[in-house]
Amino acid sequence: MTGRAEIRRNPVRGLVCPNAEKSVSLALQGGGAHGAFTWGVLDYLLEDGRLTVEAITGASAGSMNAVVLFEGWLEGGRDGAREQLRKFWKRVSLDGVLSPIQRSLFDRLLSYWSMNGSSNLWLDAWSRVASPYDLNPLDINPLRDALNSLINFERVRACKDAKLFIAATSVWSGKIRIFTGPELTVDHILASACLPMLFKAVEIDGEPYWDGGYTGNPALFPLFYETQSDDILLVQINPIERRSTPRSVQEIQNRLTEITFNANLLEQFRAVEFVTRLLDEGKLSTTDYKRVLMHRIHGGEKLDEFTAASRLSAQWSFFKELKDLGRNAARTWLAENYRFIGQKSTLDLRNAYT
Repeated sequence: MTGRAEIRRNPVRGLVCPNAEKSVSLALQGGGAHGAFTWGVLDYLLEDGRLTVEAITGASAGSMNAVVLFEGWLEGGRDGAREQLRKFWKRVSLDGVLSPIQRSLFDRLLSYWSMNGSSNLWLDAWSRVASPYDLNPLDINPLRDALNSLINFERVRACKDAKLFIAATSVWSGKIRIFTGPELTVDHILASACLPMLFKAVEIDGEPYWDGGYTGNPALFPLFYETQSDDILLVQINPIERRSTPRSVQEIQNRLTEITFNANLLEQFRAVEFVTRLLDEGKLSTTDYKRVLMHRIHGGEKLDEFTAASRLSAQWSFFKELKDLGRNAARTWLAENYRFIGQKSTLDLRNAYT
């Protein structure tokens, strides 16, 4: 985590809430509809108003939450950011009304959100015999219209108050690509959220990209090199551990998805813990290496109850339930850990990756 010496000379800038006394960078995981949990976390952090957000890094749904927050903030400060996030998730729910990938009436009556029913099986079956190039030759993506209607990308590109890092995966090389605020268009955000079994690869400068969650969910390393804040607050929506063995085809596929989308994050945890240990042992210089303080807000058992398949849901009632979970998680985390920001990590990295 080099680069500290070059950036510590300048005062911290960012999205400054009225009562802000401490600064953090946010790292937002992707996870489809479960990104509504992150909406709730962001909503409460903005309402609380004690943090300056210097930078945000995100992938997939995390990238959408990030750019929508930026747009709302530039339009109307923290209240504008909260309202823009609400508008975005409401728009997603309205655009998803006609999608076949939704719960049945029976599921809704039982408040059953797993999405392991007939609609998801329909998608799974089709995805094994036909690709988006067969099923969606016109490359229709409702998220494009939603983002274009809500985001002034020219204004986002011009923003110098805070930094934005969006991850996507190069189809050609399999490597991560980080797009930054000054270059962002709607295509960059769609590339970050491009699930290859649902949408055609998104081309940027002639190169195709898929979902950033495959290679950086989210990418933490831009925050090591490009920010002054030592503290990174991760909003995690994909469970790392499940104490059960999947047995059905759907359960196995769901768990494989979770493992895939967490693998790169665990490797980044390992790297941060390794450098921190060398700093503690005096084997690295704090002049040359940044001591990263890691924190995490996650939904715990309540969010983990929802399977990976429910990430395809677009029900407004589901979004609102996840938002409430996110707000409660943020409220609890701040009450227990706010005093440690700038002082020490509250996430046990070694325990997280071993």
